Amino acid sequence: MAISLDLSDRVVLVTGGSQGIGAGIAATFVAAGATVVTCARSAVEHPAPGTTHLQCDVRDPYSVHAMIDAVVATHGRLDVVVNNAGGAPYALAADVSPNFHDKILGLNLTAPLLVAQAANAVMQKQESGGAIVNVSSISALRPSPGTAVYGAAKAGLDSLTQSLGVEWAPKVRVNAINVGLCRTPNTADHYGGDETVAAIEGTIPLGRMAHPEEVGNVAVFLASDLASYVSGASIECHGGGEPPVFLHVLKGIS
Repeated sequence: MAISLDLSDRVVLVTGGSQGIGAGIAATFVAAGATVVTCARSAVEHPAPGTTHLQCDVRDPYSVHAMIDAVVATHGRLDVVVNNAGGAPYALAADVSPNFHDKILGLNLTAPLLVAQAANAVMQKQESGGAIVNVSSISALRPSPGTAVYGAAKAGLDSLTQSLGVEWAPKVRVNAINVGLCRTPNTADHYGGDETVAAIEGTIPLGRMAHPEEVGNVAVFLASDLASYVSGASIECHGGGEPPVFLHVLKGIS
């Protein structure tokens, strides 16, 4: 069987695709030949090369349905959705309001479900079906102090991925990517400067943070025919993960 990642016949929507990891994912799909639409809450004056951009608050059902309708009206179909929009600021769970928790859950769990529901309604009617890729996090797999609700939301997204993979088969495949630490233009600001980032990267088995396009490579694979028998899965893209703390302690005293 010939191996190909030519997605020139696919229409792809990447939520939160105008910056950060989402921009890297969008660029990887463009490189694979796909027609790529990005969305974000804010308008973008100059969309990334090879993409078009729609303004959409993915937490709002009306906006989500209007966006999906616009993609289908323009391109005639929707083959792939990458639910990338998400995130959370650092905040200790005991110190924040219920409204804060609701917003984090809404963006990282409810919004991907809203987008997936609207996309699934289109994909189920297409002869070729479709693929949905949820961008999750290693925060779903281990304690996430300072972003506890974010971690819980991503764990919920992993569970949702498994359930939708069953409910929407065989027409629509649903998978997730558990993303680890990733280099973006805001990395140094988030982690406290280059020296701190370098120290953090020293704890990662592969010796560095991911590049956004490497997350995109996994998304392209999951969207492609190479993953035709992969559904309900969560793929870890984290450079080997986070070694046990005791190994760092032993290394420090040896």
